Amino acid sequence: MLKILNMEEMPRYVLVASTSDLAGATMISCLKERGFAPYRGSSHLLAASPSTYPEIILHTTGKSLLTLESLDDDHPDAKAFIFLSKHRSDSGIPTLTCHCTGNFADAPFGGNPKELAVAYPSLQKAYLKAITAAQVPGYDVVIEATHHGPTSLKKPVLFVELGSSEKQWADRGAADAMCRCILDVLAKEIEPCKKVGIALGGTHYPTKFNKLLLDSEFGLAAVASKHNLEAIDGEMLAQMVSKSVEPVTHIVLDSKGLGSHKDRVLKLANDTGLQVLKV
Repeated sequence: MLKILNMEEMPRYVLVASTSDLAGATMISCLKERGFAPYRGSSHLLAASPSTYPEIILHTTGKSLLTLESLDDDHPDAKAFIFLSKHRSDSGIPTLTCHCTGNFADAPFGGNPKELAVAYPSLQKAYLKAITAAQVPGYDVVIEATHHGPTSLKKPVLFVELGSSEKQWADRGAADAMCRCILDVLAKEIEPCKKVGIALGGTHYPTKFNKLLLDSEFGLAAVASKHNLEAIDGEMLAQMVSKSVEPVTHIVLDSKGLGSHKDRVLKLANDTGLQVLKV
């Protein structure tokens, strides 16, 4: 049974997918099978969601997800935007990832330079735990460091990605598992994280921070890999702290993954007055 929604009565969560993205198109198809009718922009006044998920809507576009900086206009009352996206890597390893968005320096892949999107630590943590527990055959599961756009949306952004090559983008089994996990997470009350950190150091696929999310009470907002540490200063740290819907309590450091920036980063971290956790 479908619930017809007047767009003035917006649901809490908006799933965003692009028909020009094969992984996104695969997930759109899976969601349609679950009863979702796509909403395609402000020219459309009505959308439909299954009665089992009345507070979740599917927004589709033909554009790149990395440049969608005006979703607030279509969904002013949304609680968060969850982007359903492909993940691409040279390795081609089948991988399910999630991450918040933002640019620590320049903006080669959408968004604005030196701007971070709003993070939702407990949402990312809940999805990561759910998709890990789903044990999708043949896939690695890991968070990514913060990167790319969009960066200027007023509400939190989480990218949920299927990768890492065309074969996986069309994998309906993996796509359906992802959709099932994110819908299950959003349909329940998301438990706030008792501790929230911003994270510095490590690789783009930060396994230490991934383990922290799975095995502790920590959630994470922005994550800057060692490749972005040159751009980290007091102002950027302040933005990392402020761009979280949950209060940041800690700075989490990959103590062996800070490289030549170790001394400078340690001083910046201590100067914030936040608790510092080394992993």
